[in-house]
Amino acid sequence: MSSDLKGNKRQALMKFTNIDEKLAKQKAIDEWLPITSSRNAKWWYSAFHNVTAMVGAGVLSLPYAMAELGWGPGVAILILSWIITLYTLWQMVQMHEMVPGKRFDRYHELGQHAFGEKLGLWIVVPQQLICEVGVDIVYMVTGGTSLQKVHTSVCPDCKDIKLTYFIMIFASVHFVLSHLPNFHSISGVSLAAAVMSLSYSTIAWGASVDKGVQPNVEYGYKAKSTSGTVFNFLSALGEVAFAYAGHNVVLEIQATIPSTPEKPSKGPMWKGVLIAYIVVALCYFPVALIGYWVFGNAVEDNILISLEKPRWLIAMANMFVVIHVIGSYQVYAMPVFDMIETLLVKKLHFKPTTALRFISRNVYVALTMFVGITFPFFSGLLGFFGGLAFAPTTYFLPCIMWLSIYKPRKFGLSWWTNWICIVLGVLLMILSPIGGLRSIIVKAKTYEFYN
Repeated sequence: MSSDLKGNKRQALMKFTNIDEKLAKQKAIDEWLPITSSRNAKWWYSAFHNVTAMVGAGVLSLPYAMAELGWGPGVAILILSWIITLYTLWQMVQMHEMVPGKRFDRYHELGQHAFGEKLGLWIVVPQQLICEVGVDIVYMVTGGTSLQKVHTSVCPDCKDIKLTYFIMIFASVHFVLSHLPNFHSISGVSLAAAVMSLSYSTIAWGASVDKGVQPNVEYGYKAKSTSGTVFNFLSALGEVAFAYAGHNVVLEIQATIPSTPEKPSKGPMWKGVLIAYIVVALCYFPVALIGYWVFGNAVEDNILISLEKPRWLIAMANMFVVIHVIGSYQVYAMPVFDMIETLLVKKLHFKPTTALRFISRNVYVALTMFVGITFPFFSGLLGFFGGLAFAPTTYFLPCIMWLSIYKPRKFGLSWWTNWICIVLGVLLMILSPIGGLRSIIVKAKTYEFYN
């Protein structure tokens, strides 16, 4: 009898030891993964990470989007997008810690809580990956294009250098920066990027005011045919959606803020988000409205291309864009690195080593560089990715989660607000990729690969 009792005790002890070992191993992995490895960020980290994530390449295409939308629809869509995305961002901040003692550190974890373990993954992960990888590809193109513009501004008589080489130069920075381990370690890069976004936006609208309204400016639609006007309008919707893309990394940013039952992370996070959205408004609205007012429908798909003088100022603005996009690329790449490393370590049981991180991250940077070099259709890419992936993750997926989890009273204010956002978001998701795809096809007809 006593030997049986000893045997049972030994088994129980081994069981507890195994559980402790598993928990210790899990804790070690979580401390190694980029999203959960550091939780000591302050509210202002949230502010500049959100500015860096939100204000990116999209702001420079807003005057072009306005030209495709027209004054009335353009202003209405800009304001509506700002309000809707601020509301859905508030929802995500609130949902981060809605289960006591648990934090949804990643977008897909919240999706799994709302829709179920497997379905949540299938709904969220593909869309989030399209967004984050799509942004990084577009930023490869933006970084390369801006470097090319700096070169031509500073040295107009120099020999032309292919865009391909400038994208490669831009990518070379990321082969180094991508090895910063987590969100906390890229704070300096992100802060510099946030300052740059405000700087080049101010230069863009300030130089436009200085230039003054152009002679023979036209505000009518650029396309000669009705179908062209409609397709351009749809593409512009995607460009606006692309400009509000920060939701894809918001839970991952909030995961870096410490949290206790008395002081949950949603307080400082929301404070940072509000500051970020004020900065977003200061960047977006003047650039979009003044850029369109000055150039009308003759504006380029990147406002800085329309502004050719003074050369030194435009060169400086483009250099600011390069610095900003370097930070933005890293903010969007970090959740992707987290997904890749989680898959490799937790599912495929690789050891969490520096070598594993070095290889996986370099492969990712190389892939985004290759796709960016192959398809550098700037505004078409914005329209296509903006509609296809940003509309769901930014405009209506948080609302569906909110309805699913909180189940607000039918036909109440919360119920109506969420359903209006869902309907508008679904329309955006269906319509804008059509315009973006057409824009890519039209430009691809005359495009020479790796030129």
